Amino acid sequence: MPVLVITGTGTEVGKTITTAAVAAAALAAGRTVAVLKPAQTGLRPDERGDADEVARLAGSVTAAELARYPEPLAPGTAARRAGMTPVHPQEVAEAAQKLATEHDLVLVEGAGGLLVRFDAEGGTLADVARLLAAPVLVVASAGLGTLNTTELTARELRSQRLDLLGVVIGSWPTTPDLASRCNVADLPEVAGSPLLGALPEGAGSLTPADFRTAAPSWLAPRLDGTWDAEGFQGRAAAPSWDGGAV
Repeated sequence: MPVLVITGTGTEVGKTITTAAVAAAALAAGRTVAVLKPAQTGLRPDERGDADEVARLAGSVTAAELARYPEPLAPGTAARRAGMTPVHPQEVAEAAQKLATEHDLVLVEGAGGLLVRFDAEGGTLADVARLLAAPVLVVASAGLGTLNTTELTARELRSQRLDLLGVVIGSWPTTPDLASRCNVADLPEVAGSPLLGALPEGAGSLTPADFRTAAPSWLAPRLDGTWDAEGFQGRAAAPSWDGGAV
């Protein structure tokens, strides 16, 4: 798995922090890592982007960004409104392939969900995954509504004959409600793919040292971690469980 594409079921589901955790776990396992953000939107040129945040939390990764647009919109829309050149899937794939010649693992973090458009031709992160023949990791939210968006994303991946590696819960609440606890069992069912981790709420606020130490415990062995999905599901099903350490 030299390249892993990371998408979310929507915005603000913990995609960047999950990317950082995957990077940190891979680094702890002795692998070299690059993080590629094809298009960053909603930031000025002098502000830190998602790839920079991954590097801050995870450690010694190569951070790359292909384009940046000022308005917080889908990349294709943001590029058009700013009168700037959009990023095309082929460019993203070529950049990832180049990084893969120099690193053991390249993480390509999309913007928003799987079908958010990069350009006027309708190019998406799904096209990038296809060009790279790379598996896709889906980051989902924990609470009510996540089953629908996760299943829709999984169905689209299958319809495009793309490999869904698994699902990670991007932010597991300190005090999970009934929907969140039930979703732990239901998410892999609707996705047709395993649950590969759960990041604790507020993980991105940890110091980089604490984040790097803890990251492997949030992710399954498939992602270089030690997280036990079966044990987590069993604890989540217990009505008295208050969240605890994930």
